[in-house]
Amino acid sequence: MIRRLPPLSALRAFEAAARHGSFKRAASDLAVTPTAVSHQIRALEEHVGIALFERRTRQVVLTDAGAQLYPVLRDGFDAFAEVIERLTRRRSRAQVTISATIAFTARWLVPRVTAFRALHPNIDLQLQASDEVVNLDSAGVDIAIRYGTGPYPSFSVTPLFADRFAPVFNPMLKVASVADFLQWPLIDFQWRRRHPDNPTWSRWFAEAGLPEPREPAQLRFSDESHAIQAAVAGQGIALASLALVKDELAAGQLVQPFGPLIAGFRHHVLTRPGESAPEIAATVQWLQAEAAVALYP
Repeated sequence: MIRRLPPLSALRAFEAAARHGSFKRAASDLAVTPTAVSHQIRALEEHVGIALFERRTRQVVLTDAGAQLYPVLRDGFDAFAEVIERLTRRRSRAQVTISATIAFTARWLVPRVTAFRALHPNIDLQLQASDEVVNLDSAGVDIAIRYGTGPYPSFSVTPLFADRFAPVFNPMLKVASVADFLQWPLIDFQWRRRHPDNPTWSRWFAEAGLPEPREPAQLRFSDESHAIQAAVAGQGIALASLALVKDELAAGQLVQPFGPLIAGFRHHVLTRPGESAPEIAATVQWLQAEAAVALYP
C-alpha cells in the first residue's frame, strides 16, 4: 500500500507548533526560522486542503481539523522516539523485555529480579504486565510468557512449568476440614478465557468427590493477585496457583492442608524464531533454571 503523506518536515513543524501554540517556539525547538515553520505549515494546509491553525497575535490556535490531527502525530512521534531510544540503549547496554500476565509478573517474576541482576548485572529486565495477548513485534517485546495449552505457531517455544491449584487460606481461620469451608467465603477470580479445564471451584469439588455447595458465600476478583491477597488477609479460602503462593506458604501466611491438587495449564516461554541475541538466550535459560527449582513447598 502506498501511503500518500505530506513531507515529514511539514508534519514535524505542525506537531511542534501545535505543542507549543507558537510558530516561534516551534522554530526554536526545530532549530529553524519561524518563517520556515510558517511555510511548512502552509504547505501542509494546502496538501490537506483545510486550515489547521487560526493565526492570532503572538499565538496560533488549532482549528477543529488541527485538533484531530495533532494527537495522532504526537503519539506517532512519541512512539518513534521510544523505539529509537530503546534500540540505541540496547546497543550500549543489553535490555530484555518480558511480557507476562499481571499476576505472574507480580508474584513470580518480580520477586526474582534481584537474583537475575546478581547473575546478569549487564542485562536490564523490563517487565510488561498485561492480561491481554501482546504482539511480540509491534509491542517491542523480546520474550512472552504464555499460560495455556498452546500450540503457539510462528514462535520458538520453551515449556516452563505446569501449574497446580489447591485451596489455601490464612491459618487464623482455623479450618479443620472441608466441612468448615462453608463458614468462610470461597475466594474466586475471573478467568479471562473460558475453557472447560480452567481450575475452578466447581472442578475442585468434582475432583474431590464432594458436592459443590449450592449457594456458598463468595468473594470474586477480576485479578488473581487480588484473590491471593484477600486469602492472605484472612478474608476467605482461595483456590490458588501453588506456584504463585509458594512464598506465602513457606512463610506460614497461608496453609494448604487439603487436596486434591488440580492441574492448571502450562507456562511457556515464547521468542521469535531464529532469535540469536545472547541477552535473550541468557534470560530464557535463567527462566528455565528458576522453573526447575522446586515449585511447591
